[in-house]
Amino acid sequence: MLRDTLKLLFNRDLNLLKVEIESYKKETTIWLVEEGIANSAGNLCLHLVGNLNFFIGAEIGKTGYIRHRDLEFSLKDVPRAELIKKIENTILVVEAALSTITAEQLETTYPIEVFGHPMSTEYFLVHLATHLTYHLGQINYHRRLLDK
Repeated sequence: MLRDTLKLLFNRDLNLLKVEIESYKKETTIWLVEEGIANSAGNLCLHLVGNLNFFIGAEIGKTGYIRHRDLEFSLKDVPRAELIKKIENTILVVEAALSTITAEQLETTYPIEVFGHPMSTEYFLVHLATHLTYHLGQINYHRRLLDK
């Protein structure tokens, strides 16, 4: 079932996000932005955590999470250990929320019109998985280019 596939993919990629953040030789580089690089790895990490905690945790898992999207991009110098803790918590939240979803719920309309039009929950969850992977790749390049 798609639910089980999504659980595996989110778990894999969130654990890879954790590895990427842990792999920076210099913690300060996590927050570095240079010409042509719009976001630091730290801000992308906060964005992914906020995104998944809101769209999966709060909406599907009913966690009560309140998102502060502007802080995902404006906060700076959050300690690596805190980022790791946020990722680990997000892994648990996503796992728990997706464990409750049924095949019928995947076919229903997602409760928020994120893109200005209705879409199925299934479609939006696949989008969220690809969104995570997209930013994970950006973080990987950020680390390899700037953490020397």
